Amino acid sequence: MSQFFVVHPENPQPRLIKQAAQLLQAGGLVAVPTDSSYAVVARLDDKAAADALRRLRGLDERHHLTVLCRDLAEISHFARVDNAQYRLLKLATPGPWTFILEATREVPRRVSHPSRKTIGIRVPDHPVTLSLIELADTPLLSTTLIPQGEELPLNDAADIRDRYQHVLAAIIDAGSCSLEPTTIVDLTGPTPEVLRRGQGAPGLLGLD
Repeated sequence: MSQFFVVHPENPQPRLIKQAAQLLQAGGLVAVPTDSSYAVVARLDDKAAADALRRLRGLDERHHLTVLCRDLAEISHFARVDNAQYRLLKLATPGPWTFILEATREVPRRVSHPSRKTIGIRVPDHPVTLSLIELADTPLLSTTLIPQGEELPLNDAADIRDRYQHVLAAIIDAGSCSLEPTTIVDLTGPTPEVLRRGQGAPGLLGLD
């Protein structure tokens, strides 16, 4: 049965977020609100939890999971970033953007794309998500919480509990968030390519 933590959306209670972080440490999956939509997260170094993320969403190994980092500096540990890419990331982070980048050796092989060796990276702009990353003391592996066979992410913590209370270790309720996903930008080619238009406006990065 999931633990249910009701937290303030701007000033989340550290005691509750720490409890959620401890459940991540124990191998659990946690539903958390972000600046785009609710996501399910796990520790980056936990293979079993990564497999559980894919099963929950019905995803195969070719689908990019996303590494949630606490800041721009942390991205460089997990992705190769040149000067032009860095300038683009600086404009966009934190915010509702996911960037596809070449993975470094710090990224577990099971997390990166099996043939392209790429990884999804983002820095969320939500106090609850950032607090969880900080107290977990590690970047988190994530995927948008979209039920199998559906198109829209879940937006209500009570609904998430009804559907996944026997799958998730915890649900963090900080109120509803956007139903619009992140904008995905592939930075591995000669020019940036917008793969999915979401909450982040490409024009803000000069990508229209």
